[in-house]
Amino acid sequence: MRGFRWPPPPDSGPRTWGPGPGGPRTGRPALPEPETELVTTPHGVRLERLVTGTGDPVTVFAHGLGNGIATTRPFGSGVTGRKVFFQFRGHGRSDAPDGPWTYLDLARDLRAVADLGGASRAFGVSLGAGALCRLLTESPERFEKLVFFLPAVLDEPRAPVAWQRVTDLLEAVESGDASAVADVVSLELPSAVRNTPAGWAYLRQRLDQLLRDGLADGLATLPEQVPLRDVTALSAVTAPALVIGCAGDDLHPVEVAERLAAALPRATLHVYDRPGVLWSERADLRDRVSGFLNE
Repeated sequence: MRGFRWPPPPDSGPRTWGPGPGGPRTGRPALPEPETELVTTPHGVRLERLVTGTGDPVTVFAHGLGNGIATTRPFGSGVTGRKVFFQFRGHGRSDAPDGPWTYLDLARDLRAVADLGGASRAFGVSLGAGALCRLLTESPERFEKLVFFLPAVLDEPRAPVAWQRVTDLLEAVESGDASAVADVVSLELPSAVRNTPAGWAYLRQRLDQLLRDGLADGLATLPEQVPLRDVTALSAVTAPALVIGCAGDDLHPVEVAERLAAALPRATLHVYDRPGVLWSERADLRDRVSGFLNE
C-alpha cells in the first residue's frame, strides 16, 4: 500500500502508507493500534476487545457502523476508571455469524461485553447508540450512567441518504479498491478538513482498518432496521443520560437526539450547531463526555 496516491496529498501531507519521510508532519496523528484480544460471549460470538485504564467505575464504548475500537477510543481519553472498547459482530476481528442481523443481536454483543467487563456505564455512538437503546428496553436498570452521541435511529427508519452511504461503503470495501473506499470514507470528514494533514491521517487509518479487516455482508440490512418498536419503551430507564446531537447532520438527524432525550426521564440534551464536531469541537466534546461520566 506504500504506492497509494489517491487523492493527491496536500503539501506537507502524507504521501505513502506506513512510517517514512512521506508521513504527516503536522496535524493530529492517528492513535497507534493497541494489542486487542478475542473474548467468547455467552451467545457464542467471539468479539474483539480492548481494555484500558484501571480501577472503577468501568465504562463500555459501542462504536458506529463501519467503525470500531480506533474511532471510539478518543471518547474515553478523559474518562476515569477502566474503559472497555470492542468491535460489534462483522467488524474488525470479531466473528461474523450468518446474517442478516438485527439490533437485538447487537444488543446481545453489547450486553455480553459489558457483563464480562463489569461495566456500570455505557457510551454509544450512532449504531452503538441504537444497540444501547435496544438493550435498555429489556434491562432499563442495567447501567448507572449513559451517553448517546449522534444517535441515528430510534423507532422510525433512517432516511435514504443514510442507507445509501452504508451500501456504498460495503460495496467499496468488498471491491478492495482503495480509491473507492477513500471516496466514501472522505465524506465522513468536513470539507475544510479533507485536504489537510490531519484529515489524511484519519483517512489513512480508516482505509488501513477497512481494507485489512473488511466488513461483513450481514451489516447490509441494518440501515433498513430500527432498534425500537416504540421510543416510549425507554421511559423505564432511570439512569442519568447525556444525549449529544448535531444540527445539519444528514446521517444523524438532530430530531432523533431530541426525541431520545425527551424519552429518557433523566436526560440532558446538548446540540452542536454544525456537523463535524469531532474536528471543530473536539476538546469541548471530550470535556463534556468525561465531565458527565466522572462527576
